[in-house]
Amino acid sequence: MRTGRLSFFLITAFCAILLTLGLPLLHLAKEKTPPVRADDLTLRLFQLLDTSYAGKLSEFYVLADVYTDPKTPDKELQHILKAEYDKERVFGRFRLYVRNLDKLTATQLKDYNLKQIYEFGDQDVEKFTKTDPGSFGRAGDLYSHSSANRPLATAPITDEARKEYETYITQWILPALEKK
Repeated sequence: MRTGRLSFFLITAFCAILLTLGLPLLHLAKEKTPPVRADDLTLRLFQLLDTSYAGKLSEFYVLADVYTDPKTPDKELQHILKAEYDKERVFGRFRLYVRNLDKLTATQLKDYNLKQIYEFGDQDVEKFTKTDPGSFGRAGDLYSHSSANRPLATAPITDEARKEYETYITQWILPALEKK
C-alpha cells in the first residue's frame, strides 16, 4: 500500500511540475508571424476596400493581360479576373479568380459586359485566397491551380504564384478599384 501512495504522489507531483513549467514553454514555441509592413500590397488593398467599398466587394471583374499561348505560339489569350471581398468573413476575406479566354475583339468588348466575358471562360484556372494582410503565402492563404483541363485543386504557394498574385493586384485590381 505504501508504494502505491508514494507512486501516486510522485506521478501527481511530476504532472503538476510539467503543467506549471511546460505550458508556458509551449507558448514560446509557437510560430511567430512577422508583422505586416505598412507598404504591404494586401494591406493597401484591404484598406481601400474597407474605406471606399464599405468592406464588401462582390463580383468585380477586370480584363487583364494579353499573352501568347505557350502551346500554340500564334494564338493570343487574355486573362479576366474576378475579385470578391468581405471583411466580415473569418477565412478567405479576399478571393481572386483567374480565367483564360481568347483575345477579345473590339466588337466583343463593346457588345458584352465584363461578367458575360468572364462567363465565356470555361473554368477558373487559378484562385488566390487571402485572409489577412501580408505577403501571399502566410498562414490562412490558399492557392488553387488547374492544369490540363482539370478542375481547380489546392497547390503549393510558390514564388511564381506569389509573383502572379502581386502582378494581378498591382497592375489590374488596385488601379481598377481606384478608378471606380
